[in-house]
Amino acid sequence: MATSVTPPPLQGPSAKEKKYDRQLRLWAASGQMALEDAHVLLLNDGAGTVGVETLKNLVLPGVGNFTIVDNRLVEEKDLGVNFFLAEESLGRSRAEECCRYLQELNPEVTGNAINQNIGTFVSSNNNLRKYTLILITAPTSLSTVLKTAASYAWNASIPLLYIHSIGFYSQFSLQLPLEFPIVDTHPDPLSTQDLRLLNPWPELLHFMHTKTHNIKELSDHEHGHIPYLLVLLYFLDEWKAQNDGRYPENYKEKAALRSMVVNGARQDNPEGGEENFDEAVGAVLKSLNPPSISNGLREVFQADHCQNPTPQSPNFWIIANALRAFHTAYNALPLPGALPDMKAQSVDYIQLQNIYKSKARQDLANVTHRVRELEKHLNKTTEVDEKEIEAFCKGAAFVKLIKGSPLRIPEDPKFMDWSDRATYILQELENDESLIPIYLSLLAFDEYCERNPAALSTTEPSRNVEESEQRKLKWSMTQYIDKVVDKLKKSSTVEVDTEAAQERLNNVIMEIARGGLAELHNISALTGGMVAQEVIKVLTKQYVPIDNTCVFDGITSKTAVFRV
Repeated sequence: MATSVTPPPLQGPSAKEKKYDRQLRLWAASGQMALEDAHVLLLNDGAGTVGVETLKNLVLPGVGNFTIVDNRLVEEKDLGVNFFLAEESLGRSRAEECCRYLQELNPEVTGNAINQNIGTFVSSNNNLRKYTLILITAPTSLSTVLKTAASYAWNASIPLLYIHSIGFYSQFSLQLPLEFPIVDTHPDPLSTQDLRLLNPWPELLHFMHTKTHNIKELSDHEHGHIPYLLVLLYFLDEWKAQNDGRYPENYKEKAALRSMVVNGARQDNPEGGEENFDEAVGAVLKSLNPPSISNGLREVFQADHCQNPTPQSPNFWIIANALRAFHTAYNALPLPGALPDMKAQSVDYIQLQNIYKSKARQDLANVTHRVRELEKHLNKTTEVDEKEIEAFCKGAAFVKLIKGSPLRIPEDPKFMDWSDRATYILQELENDESLIPIYLSLLAFDEYCERNPAALSTTEPSRNVEESEQRKLKWSMTQYIDKVVDKLKKSSTVEVDTEAAQERLNNVIMEIARGGLAELHNISALTGGMVAQEVIKVLTKQYVPIDNTCVFDGITSKTAVFRV
């Protein structure tokens, strides 16, 4: 008598997977793990709202740890712009109160508050070593805070963001390490298809011949369900037989091949045509291109870190070296193995999928072997995880190496080196729609605050700021911007008329002077969301972050990104 066996219960998603379901669809488990391993430092100066709003948007998706350094006490003026303070917070540490309320959003996140002067805190490198990323809110001391923290971050290869929010304007600049590689750039799925039709391997050709050797005798149903990849391979064989073994190389020849495919379709069937042949016709121009690598990957292959890895090289460069050797050997990248949807019988589509997946596994094994050989050669004590190698192979065609640059900190204009950016910025000034006047004005504002430290002690709106102080601020900013523009003109090889930009610069200067050091909560909340988005890109090393400064104009609701 047969006994029944109760199957094991199906295991559903965990509580964490349910909680973070939507974001896991964006950056997957690997990205979530990177986020949870991170420790973000906020050096919260000025009104401090935009920094706390940034942390809010990192706490909600589950950043592992955050620390707020801020020695100010909560005042009445803070309650109107900072939603993470309450009336009972008055007179207490602003860092501790914000930390407490932020942690209520997500108990799985660990928050820390340090009630200490920011300049004193950053003066010791030991205080900065444990952090994954640094956020600094403006205005702050350029000499004791910004220069010190930015210099440490640059030398330690730690990402840093400097954030402004004044009145209706905001801006943030991202300082990335000199070389910041991103494997998972999340390109358009349509652009990631690598079908390898001009370089088919034996198993794929064998399957094509099996399905098409008697193509003219097939029934309408069978003929109309040949996967379009096999249809293209069949007519490519026909083309090569008529053209000395060559593949079509230009548009005219591809158009001729496309006509062959069109003429091969059956029109006298009940449907009046064949969808699989239509798919083949549509794929001729986009799928029959010789193998090539992107500029981003070429830049990786040419990097010294790739060509000459050392025992201390990060995993990225070890895999890149192995991938470079694979490409040199086969003039192709590892096959990703993914197939697009197509008209086909299920059994044929599954077999075609298996052929592509099998080839992808072979290529992955080849690259993995090269990685292991390199590890032995370098006497590395730890192996690169195979999942990391697999992810690199799948996304190799779209790998990007971002070249970071040091944060531009305001100083005497005659000492500022604009190099090749001078012409670019001057041309932006000629553009009536450009937001570059906001960037230049915030440079001038930082420089004013550095020379007038007393200005940092107030965050009141303009109605409480003496008119004489406003006039002094506007005059100082105008003088500084004029000197910067003069230096830009001396550094540029192109004659540019900046007179038309003067009115726009004056309008921005007046708005900043009117705002003083005050933040508007809606502007800071929006900016905090944008900054958090870039932080997540950097921490997960997924998607492509800004390069390198983003400006927001809340008056016209426009944003712009500048590499300055």
